[in-house]
Amino acid sequence: MTFLLGLTGSIGMGKSTTAAMFADEGIPVWDADAAVHRLYAPGGAATAPLGAAFPDALSDGAISREALKTAIAADPAALSRIESIVHPLVAQDRAAFLAQTQSDIVVFDIPLLFETGAERWLDATLVVTAPPAVQAARVLARPGMTQAQFDTILARQMPDAEKRARATHVIETLTLDDTRAAVRQLIAQIRGQPADA
Repeated sequence: MTFLLGLTGSIGMGKSTTAAMFADEGIPVWDADAAVHRLYAPGGAATAPLGAAFPDALSDGAISREALKTAIAADPAALSRIESIVHPLVAQDRAAFLAQTQSDIVVFDIPLLFETGAERWLDATLVVTAPPAVQAARVLARPGMTQAQFDTILARQMPDAEKRARATHVIETLTLDDTRAAVRQLIAQIRGQPADA
């Protein structure tokens, strides 16, 4: 039985870094954002159905995320149409990934884990967190990021405190060494339990 661990965290909390640490430990990581990029790329499974529904979003055989954002801004109902096309394809990508792995643990890196109800099919959830000042410093250090953009992103995400309250496990990502130690400890803890615990 493979143990399915969902990984999430707000912007700047260290989710990508933590996912890479699981991969360094030999744990397969499925990345929801990377799956969407594959689906939107030329030849991707979402290009034809999204291109038919939103012709302006199709450019050089790929789907433009910016064009989809424009369509949603013009018609908020467009979001549910996009999701009805993309979500089943993302689920197929995830199932194919899981089917080809032999690992006892698989990590699913899902930015909107709780928002999409993914915790229902996972065995456990992990939220990475950091104090607000650390989060802000990390995000505002990114090229081109402004306080206004950061505030907009935060407003769309579930508050960190709520994520932590709903999570099975929480790792604070203040230093790389402490985070890596916590990742290793969690892997050992999961392996010490039956997978259906």
